[in-house]
Amino acid sequence: MNPIIEKQFAVERGHAYTRVLLVVALVAVIAAASLPLWAESSWLHEFVEIACHFIFALMWNLLAGYGGMVSIGQQAFFGLGAYTMLVLGNFWGVNPFVAIAIGGLVAGLVAIPVSRIAFRLQGGYFAIGTWVIAEVFRLSFANLSAVGGGAGTTLTALRGIDKASRESWTYWIALLCVVASITLVYLFLRSKRGLALLAIRDNPVAAESQGIAVGSMKLAVYAVAAFGAGLAGALYFVGNLRISPDAAFSVNWTAFAIFMVVIGGMGRIEGPLVGTLVFWLLSKFFSDFGSWYLMGLGLLAILTTIYFKQGLWGYVQQRWGWSLFPTQRRVVLTTGPSA
Repeated sequence: MNPIIEKQFAVERGHAYTRVLLVVALVAVIAAASLPLWAESSWLHEFVEIACHFIFALMWNLLAGYGGMVSIGQQAFFGLGAYTMLVLGNFWGVNPFVAIAIGGLVAGLVAIPVSRIAFRLQGGYFAIGTWVIAEVFRLSFANLSAVGGGAGTTLTALRGIDKASRESWTYWIALLCVVASITLVYLFLRSKRGLALLAIRDNPVAAESQGIAVGSMKLAVYAVAAFGAGLAGALYFVGNLRISPDAAFSVNWTAFAIFMVVIGGMGRIEGPLVGTLVFWLLSKFFSDFGSWYLMGLGLLAILTTIYFKQGLWGYVQQRWGWSLFPTQRRVVLTTGPSA
């Protein structure tokens, strides 16, 4: 009797090289953790700045690339996390390294009542509305004399720690925040809630008709993105030691995050990573050109959206099928003989 071929289907999310990439990533993290033992001080400071930009861009990508909520005001939570760390450290005696996490939590909690205002707006109105909210935050802190007003103030809570120890601990915390942010976003996107978020982004009405709590999911993602932005802000100013409203609540933070995500690829975890590296290289070699440098960034973003609509990593993924963080589910046809 000739066997009958039964068609079977399986759902795959990983690749054959996923475990190899995981081992390589672990080795890279362990090697990076040893950097303060032999590297120069400037290297540590530069990594902290890169880490802050990456975390902020990763959270903006979660909000806009996966959640469909394009915000131009995430700097509100970046600055709020930074000022929370400053107040806890300078006035309440909390260790600033501990206050980094608290700053992120405060930013996430404040995002809940702020969302009641922001979510009343849709599309372009939502984007502009979040920018206005960020300006309200900036003006509010600029009028608080206790934290230096518009001129800003210095983080004095770290005076008792020598420079080498301070830079090393700041670097290790930045590395931990980067690894934790990538891991949490990756696990979230591989879960059922990640699928629900993508459904909301594509069609909120259809998602709600399938039983997805659209409002609750959007609120959760908005709060998580605010937490990440606050974490990045607190970490950044622990490394810089001085803060002002114009620096903490600058729209450039969101503008640069949009640039990094667009260049790397929106809606992909690899996008902010690639975009951050490109942004760092450009700022490293061309930032001395002033306004020409900013015009160059804008021109590069325009060319990328024209010729690489899904970003640099999106092009690589479409061309060769590479994925460092596989979150998509693929239906694979398998065959098996039966009598």
